[in-house]
Amino acid sequence: MTAPYSIDPTRFLSEQLEQASPDLLRQMLQTFITALMGAEADAVCGAEYGQVSTERVNSRNGYRHRDFDTRAGSLDVAIPKLRQGTYFPDWLLERRRRAEAALTSVVATCYLLGVSTRRMEKLVESLGITRLSKSQVSIMARDLDEQVEAFRTRPLDAGPYTFVAADALVLKVREGGRVANVHALVATGVNVDGHREVLGIQATSSEDGAGWLGFFRDLTARGLTGVKLVTSDAHAGLVAAIGATLPGASWQRCRTHYAANLMSLTPKTSWPWVKTLLHSVYDQPDADAVHAQFDRVLRALEEKLPNVADHLETARADVLAFTP
Repeated sequence: MTAPYSIDPTRFLSEQLEQASPDLLRQMLQTFITALMGAEADAVCGAEYGQVSTERVNSRNGYRHRDFDTRAGSLDVAIPKLRQGTYFPDWLLERRRRAEAALTSVVATCYLLGVSTRRMEKLVESLGITRLSKSQVSIMARDLDEQVEAFRTRPLDAGPYTFVAADALVLKVREGGRVANVHALVATGVNVDGHREVLGIQATSSEDGAGWLGFFRDLTARGLTGVKLVTSDAHAGLVAAIGATLPGASWQRCRTHYAANLMSLTPKTSWPWVKTLLHSVYDQPDADAVHAQFDRVLRALEEKLPNVADHLETARADVLAFTP
């Protein structure tokens, strides 16, 4: 009897190409996988399928079928069974999992982007994959959760982080069947190699002082050191948390946030002019030139826009903290 995994490559390819089946790739992949598993099972048995040999140490005992989802579609993989012991193709499948790593990555990414399970089912059906359940999507997305958790808790060992920026993002998440807003606290820093690095991400129900304090305590516990300047908005709880956890660092008011605050006091027709003046301060080559230009900007605004000039003067120390 000829073993089901024995194939003549030339004949097999010719027959498949003549049929021009739309499932050609899936059929070829399934045949090759079966052939490879059969050859490996023969090596374990010590003799080929159906061959009488004194070197045989085991024999076949049928097959167990397993669905295997791939980018080429769902495959019915027939895994050889042995009379003694077990055989499992670890090079192809992971135990208790029925999808290849690349497909798992695709599904997890779709999950991260908020694609619904129904739309995801239609997506994978176009690849020839059937019976993708909600539980399978959850299992595939669980790998992503593990990667995120490992990233969030990793040691910060590329310091010193001289410059750090902190901000909060408002995101919509699904909790208990309803959509709610959460605040994602984010910190980025410049490491010893001069590259920007995301230092930490933490979700909290509200952006308050307690949340920021816990966030920065976690960063310092994981190795955040050598910080000279922290840039953020003027949130009181955030500024206090920076002072409590990074006592040797200066605080710089974020230029973008401050510009938005200043714009709210400025007449709409005057904002392009005021914005240009403000940017001219940051464009100076050294600290002395920065302070001199800041004084010139104040004098230019005092007569026409006194409220804007007062606001700028009050924020002077916060806006120019980057100067030595």
